[in-house]
Amino acid sequence: MATLGLTAPEKEAVEAFRRDVVEPSMTSLVVIDFWAEWCGPCKALTPILEKVTAAYADKGVVLAKIDTDKNQFIASQFQIRSIPTVYAMFQGQLVADLTSARTESQLKQMLDQLLRQLPIEAGGPGGPDIEPLIAMGEDALAEGDAARALSIFDQIADIAPDHAVVAAGRVRALMALGDDEAAQAALDMLPEDAAKLPAIEQVRAALALARDAQPVDDLAGLKAEVEANPEDHDARFRLAGGQMAAGDRDGAAESLLKIVAADRAWNDDAARQQLLKIFDAVGLEDPWVSQQRRKLSAILFG
Repeated sequence: MATLGLTAPEKEAVEAFRRDVVEPSMTSLVVIDFWAEWCGPCKALTPILEKVTAAYADKGVVLAKIDTDKNQFIASQFQIRSIPTVYAMFQGQLVADLTSARTESQLKQMLDQLLRQLPIEAGGPGGPDIEPLIAMGEDALAEGDAARALSIFDQIADIAPDHAVVAAGRVRALMALGDDEAAQAALDMLPEDAAKLPAIEQVRAALALARDAQPVDDLAGLKAEVEANPEDHDARFRLAGGQMAAGDRDGAAESLLKIVAADRAWNDDAARQQLLKIFDAVGLEDPWVSQQRRKLSAILFG
């Protein structure tokens, strides 16, 4: 979670979450228990979570407890609407919703499945540590060297073929190279259980969004056209697509929010639906998405 634009208490909450949850998840599977003191079901579930995670500690499983009353900002980032809510995080990514597991056997079954899919042992003695390699791939993507990023992620995939973050990195590298067909093929080849992991769902949303975002040859001209005729929602919608294709997500969100504010029902709610696609592609835990969601809520319910 980035801290840009947050209040001091919010920054403190994010840093604590990063220290206590995200950083341990780099090498362990972190079970995150969102709970509150007044929650009866939470008190029933907590002993089960503590017992099972303690039993699985030697397998790389740890428990992190988040009191939603004391950590309202963090709870809002994860859109916690009821408790108990239990998630699993690995390498900074949510990889499973464990809320439905209310017995020891159910929780163990879900953890066993995750431990088979994820290279939790990678950081252990004698195993290859792929975290620095993933960081190299991400750095290459950030620097715009998609070909190098793809090469790195291909090498990591040989070590950890079922790693969701690595698979997502490969897809993003292919997208950056403009090979959406190969990116889609890579997604289609993933096993069904991996395809449902949050990292893969996010990159799938990004690929769908990339296909929707049509580049505009004269973006400045289209913007001037929209400013001259603010009620031309079709032109503004095309402007949003051009802005997204150009990497201007702030501009795209602003254009879509203006359509929603003017006429939510326009084109079967197309503007709001496109905003939701952007949120999915960016990642629902991203602070930018939270800011834009607040703007959308203010328009819809203000």
